[in-house]
Amino acid sequence: MGVLAVYSNHFANEFHFDDAHTIQSNPSIRDLHNTARFFTDARTFSTLPDHQEYRPLVSSSLALDYHLAGGLHPFWFHVSTFVWYLALLASMYLLFRRLLDTGAALLATMLFAVHPVSAETVNYIIQRADLYSTLGVVAGLWLWVRYPQARRLGLYLLPVAAGTLAKPQSIVFAPILAVYVFLFEEEARPGAWRSVLRKCAPAAVACAALFAFTRAMTSPTASLSGSSLPAYLVSQPAAILHYFTQFFAPLELCADSGGQPLAVSLDSSAIFGLCLLLALAVSAWRTALHPATRPISFGIAWFLLALAPTSLVPLAEARNDHRMFLPFVGLTLAVSCTGALFIRTLQQPHLRRIAMVACAGALCVYGYGAHRRNEVWRTEESLWRDVVQKNPSNGRGLMNYGLSRMAKGDIAAAYDSFQRARFFVPNYSLLEINLGVACGGLRRDAEAEEHFHRALALAPNDSQSYTFYARWLQARGRNIDAMEAFDRATALNPADPLLANYRPTPAGILDLSLSYYRQGRFQACIDAAQRALRLRPDVAEAYNNIAAAYQAMGQWQPAIAAANQALRLRPDFQLARNNLAWSQSQLRQPAR
Repeated sequence: MGVLAVYSNHFANEFHFDDAHTIQSNPSIRDLHNTARFFTDARTFSTLPDHQEYRPLVSSSLALDYHLAGGLHPFWFHVSTFVWYLALLASMYLLFRRLLDTGAALLATMLFAVHPVSAETVNYIIQRADLYSTLGVVAGLWLWVRYPQARRLGLYLLPVAAGTLAKPQSIVFAPILAVYVFLFEEEARPGAWRSVLRKCAPAAVACAALFAFTRAMTSPTASLSGSSLPAYLVSQPAAILHYFTQFFAPLELCADSGGQPLAVSLDSSAIFGLCLLLALAVSAWRTALHPATRPISFGIAWFLLALAPTSLVPLAEARNDHRMFLPFVGLTLAVSCTGALFIRTLQQPHLRRIAMVACAGALCVYGYGAHRRNEVWRTEESLWRDVVQKNPSNGRGLMNYGLSRMAKGDIAAAYDSFQRARFFVPNYSLLEINLGVACGGLRRDAEAEEHFHRALALAPNDSQSYTFYARWLQARGRNIDAMEAFDRATALNPADPLLANYRPTPAGILDLSLSYYRQGRFQACIDAAQRALRLRPDVAEAYNNIAAAYQAMGQWQPAIAAANQALRLRPDFQLARNNLAWSQSQLRQPAR
């Protein structure tokens, strides 16, 4: 009931950020019959090619939620996420109960349940991927610990495999299992690693195979890396320091770090981060020596191992707060075991009672913090306002806050926010697109076109640049230019949902066809005219354009056929009659 009370205000929260291209505008999740495709085609995960990762379990759950909700109603998506969150908490308690006494296991589970960091994942619908993958690791380890027969049959790997189909980070199960076996089954004996490797070899092979499979199934257009490896690695000690401090004082939680490297040199935060890593390594080693403190060692190892995938592989963002979700399972275990052992050392009953009251008070404070984070995630405006308040130099945050203002019709405020964002991210194509849209709304057409052209120059292979430019051109009556931009967007990303809002008219396509003819691009002229006919089969002018283009290429038979079709639709069409006569005369001439 306490967990439900903490999250009672989150069920009405909106979709956010990456929810846009994976849920809101993703046509694949709107039909449960696509479930099989989710497991064979990574392009169904997102409408953006660079985000088309292989996460079929996530897409399947979203399709089921969409079906049960009868549409894009966030409430039902949040209910679904919350049910699986409760399942994770139950699994954590069962696992912790094998490592701690009942009271400490309950304390650890409640601490994780109400921690504000967990709210970052529970509120962010598409990041249920973190939830599923964490559940896979926890449930797999519990099956290993609780049921020896599950080891022999390999059943403990089933939840791990399911978690990997939600997010590949579940493969950290193999090293986490190895540490567990070393600490609790081999009693941390020197030289026990040979036995550890023998026991954990099936898990290691399975996780390696799962990782290879998910990488092979990921769309080749997906962009999984970000900055250079050296710069990224230098930034990670500071990022880990941030994660660690947020466990104890979660006052700097932010939905978006801005996508910029945190550090490119060994500054003070990086040095403190390196010191923290050293201290954690020493603590893990020292606590591994005594049976009572081995859960602490295991929890620290879990924390570090779970951070490894996002710390060693350069991602687009050097730091992201939802990455703490899986690592915090281990840190919660370590901290709770430490607290339980401390309380046990207290001899006087009243001191123990004070310590227990302090623990309850800490849970209440954390629960209040999670409740407040739910409020931050309420709307796009409240979320991005929080981002820019905590990090005024976050260009992407400023841009998204501007988008929330533009959605409310305040284009002037949006433009101002976009301009401030440009100071911090001067070469961000999406920001240039939004500046173009805002300038269009303010009737500053010359400036709008400059921004669209800059977006195209910065990201020539991004369909969004061409799509928004095409829509702006069409609204200005520039049909030929709009059609060319539209064609380029379609070639780059046929699944772009924004293209569905673009409705080219037969007249506009005919103008484009005629423009191609005048440029000497005769095949393009024919293709455009045929497209016009698909929209409206009775357009005689389209057949005449085809006839003229074939005529220019010296292909008399198809030119005659097209001209006849034009005359069938319009017997008085003199241009078509002239083209027919010319083609027939050329066809009758003897070959030279």
